[in-house]
Amino acid sequence: MSDRLYIFDTTLRDGEQVPGCQLNTVEKIEVAKMLEELGVDVIEAGFPVSSPGDFNSVVEISKAVTWPTVCALTRAVENDIRVAADALQYARHKRIHTGIGTSDYHIRYKFNSTREEILERAIGCVSYAKKFVEDVQFYAEDAGRTDNEYLARVIEAVIRAGATVVNIPDTTGYCLPSEFAAKIRYLMEHVDGIDRVTIATHCHNDLGMATANTVSGIVAGARQAEVTINGIGERAGNTSLEEVVMTFRSHKELGIDSNVNATRLSGASRMVSSLMNMPVQPNKAIVGRNAFAHSSGIHQDGVLKNRESYEIIDPKEVGVDENSIVLTARSGRAALKHRLHVLGVELDKENLDKAYEAFLRLADRKKEINDDDVLMLAGKQNANHRIKLEYLQVTSGVGIRSVASIGLDIAGEKFEAAASGNGPVDAAISAIKIIIRRTMLVKEFLIQAINKGSNDVGKVHMTVEYEGQPYYGFSANTDIVAASAEAFIDAINKFVH
Repeated sequence: MSDRLYIFDTTLRDGEQVPGCQLNTVEKIEVAKMLEELGVDVIEAGFPVSSPGDFNSVVEISKAVTWPTVCALTRAVENDIRVAADALQYARHKRIHTGIGTSDYHIRYKFNSTREEILERAIGCVSYAKKFVEDVQFYAEDAGRTDNEYLARVIEAVIRAGATVVNIPDTTGYCLPSEFAAKIRYLMEHVDGIDRVTIATHCHNDLGMATANTVSGIVAGARQAEVTINGIGERAGNTSLEEVVMTFRSHKELGIDSNVNATRLSGASRMVSSLMNMPVQPNKAIVGRNAFAHSSGIHQDGVLKNRESYEIIDPKEVGVDENSIVLTARSGRAALKHRLHVLGVELDKENLDKAYEAFLRLADRKKEINDDDVLMLAGKQNANHRIKLEYLQVTSGVGIRSVASIGLDIAGEKFEAAASGNGPVDAAISAIKIIIRRTMLVKEFLIQAINKGSNDVGKVHMTVEYEGQPYYGFSANTDIVAASAEAFIDAINKFVH
């Protein structure tokens, strides 16, 4: 059995299904190029039939990357497969990922079908995809809850139909690690021709066991791990790329390893977090900001004497530079540019100049500029909004009603308004509504402190409903009222054209 682990990254497909984390085509190309530099083997670029935007993203990613296989997802529907093949026309290495649900839950309630009909549809979709590409991957959706004997019948049939990779997803995150490993072993022992294909794992994190299930499946014989950067994905997320890669790199006795350049993991994590406006939890394994932090005196003493006392991974292995440049108000453009590069962000000269000016203003208000501050500044320069906040002045206090005066720049034209409200944020939003003149409802409002201290940057995530549709806004600022107004405006920019 090969000891080579293939990394199949689905950040741009399954990962992008997180509400509010959608990327445009330019951003997807940026992520795809990063994944190529990271060393992933397969990039699942999208679900082409789902929308013109997804179709175009698969086309452009196919043109943008050279070495990885570009994969497109389909259902067991001939039109899906034709559209995917068309989207992959420019890919140097192309794969169609097609399949159907195999659990009794899916067969009875989703498809209102029978096991025999599903078996025929599985064979049919693989046979049809084989007419367009040589590399066909089949997924047995909800395999985690599928009877092993029936699952083996389906997998054996699609291998005969020409599948080159068979994907065994724990779609609902239901399995225990021992149970998932036993499922992979059962297939290896009972499926004729299983040695001719690659077995893939695709595990979700509903019970917090996505990485454990993936690792168990690979140890049991799977050799492709379907993962996302930072473990993002629907519901509780997918298996985390960085966790799987570093698990096998740390356990060399298993003799299994990937081609991933681990020193780029931290930068990749930061890029995806920044582009998708989705903060990484501080205690996230491998890439969280506390992953290599030690606050306990006993731990600090142990690490100072010997790093391996409390660290099984050298931070430098995953791109965390312990001797990073400290940014202050006295730092120059070169220092800011270097830190952005380390974090996986590249700005052109004009945007770097703007980011540097904003950096100096922030550095005058803060004692220390951290990586999240830098990414926030870079993200603001990349924003191309029709509506921009010119100024905000708020009067607020105990025993008085809050009043906000606001100025907006809308496509170069200046507008001003004032309003009162139940607190400074409500007043600011009310003033914006006077100018915009649309019926909008704030459905979700989340404030998150990046670090500690009253002068630190706060992140605001906001969901705004307009004409029955949710739109997501994001901003960060040392002034939480300003951040709230900016997040509201960011959401409005998504539907005001």
